[in-house]
Amino acid sequence: MIDIRLVRTDPELVSAALSRRGLDGAAVVDQLAGLDRRNREVSARGDQLRSEIKQLSQEVGAAHKAGDKERAGSLADRSRSLGDELKVLEAEATEAASALRELLLDTPNLPAPDCPDGANEHDNPVLRVEGYDEGAYQAHQRVPHWETGAALGILDLERGARMSGSMFAMLRGGGATLARALCQLALDRNADAFEEIRPPTLVRTDTMISTGHLPKFVDEAYHVERDGLWAIPTAEVPLTSLARDEILEDLPVRLMAHTSCFRREAGAAGRDTRGLLRVHEFDKVEILAYATPEQAPAVHADLLARAEGTLAALGLAYRVVDICTGDLGNSSTRTFDLEVYAPGCDLWLEASSVSWFSDYQARRANIRYRRAEGGNAIAHTLNGSALAVPRVWAALVETHRQSDGTVSLPEALQPYFRGAERLTANAGYRKA
Repeated sequence: MIDIRLVRTDPELVSAALSRRGLDGAAVVDQLAGLDRRNREVSARGDQLRSEIKQLSQEVGAAHKAGDKERAGSLADRSRSLGDELKVLEAEATEAASALRELLLDTPNLPAPDCPDGANEHDNPVLRVEGYDEGAYQAHQRVPHWETGAALGILDLERGARMSGSMFAMLRGGGATLARALCQLALDRNADAFEEIRPPTLVRTDTMISTGHLPKFVDEAYHVERDGLWAIPTAEVPLTSLARDEILEDLPVRLMAHTSCFRREAGAAGRDTRGLLRVHEFDKVEILAYATPEQAPAVHADLLARAEGTLAALGLAYRVVDICTGDLGNSSTRTFDLEVYAPGCDLWLEASSVSWFSDYQARRANIRYRRAEGGNAIAHTLNGSALAVPRVWAALVETHRQSDGTVSLPEALQPYFRGAERLTANAGYRKA
């Protein structure tokens, strides 16, 4: 969440920043400032009452000691009256603090000054395009991955849907190996600087709140209501909370994790849902860092370079997109997306978002670091998809499809394929 102290000291800055996101910044700031004032007023009055009650208690004791029962009784009556007032005030304080916290949780992060202005995804500037030559793609590469996957028996959408419903896919044979190989490649490429973590896949509500996935995206998440747990939409969620309520000594800290991820994709009905373009469950390798504000820009650039490097190693065309203020994620201050080109679908597919969250998430999670000059400060968090399987799988199968219908494996993946150099027809069980 944003720092309420910034609302107090520089409301014009906060208002202008929120307005860049398309909100009524002045109205949001007025509401925040009003709740903050009320919260502080009630808190101050409560402190005053507690002090008066404590003083009266001492005076009651002194009156009893002096044998002045009348004075002691009068003081006790006054103390009880103040105690009743304090109970009412404490209820008001709880309500005021809760209202302020709810609004802060709902208020998005402030975009970075160099984040491009824009209303929506159509205003996102494309910074670079790498490895793309429209005229170089042959007819055999213009076959969508779901057709190639079905022909080779490596993608079974029918049985996946039969087991779990639409937008659940099943990979088979070389297709399953390809998914595992992609994740292992991403882990290996980042093992030089990132500690591998295998976090839980189900997390508590406060863990989801820490990253900003709740309450904002409650409709997109899978909730195990009986146990009060949530299926993670990304490993960003548990990795961010790994240091929750802790004080870190040495930054930056770099973490990576390969997990399954779960998303309802509630607003995606009928939009890019064929094949693996949009699915409810998928594997992903996430890279994440805690950093100081001074370290964050360099860490952000490093995360982006690492995600780019893996796409390049797979021989895929991709482009770097600068996300504008109107399309920026709720928790992010600055984001770059990597989109891979899938020639069979003739689409640019979002394969990675590399984001800097400033202190927005860490403030929710109470992640601090010890400053060299003394004292503690809120850390900055950053993360990105080192590799998300479905769309990279799709782009790779389409890009490297050969004229005979097989799929050539990039050299970077071959060590994970038991000597194979291409995906051929799966010899496993097939429908009669």
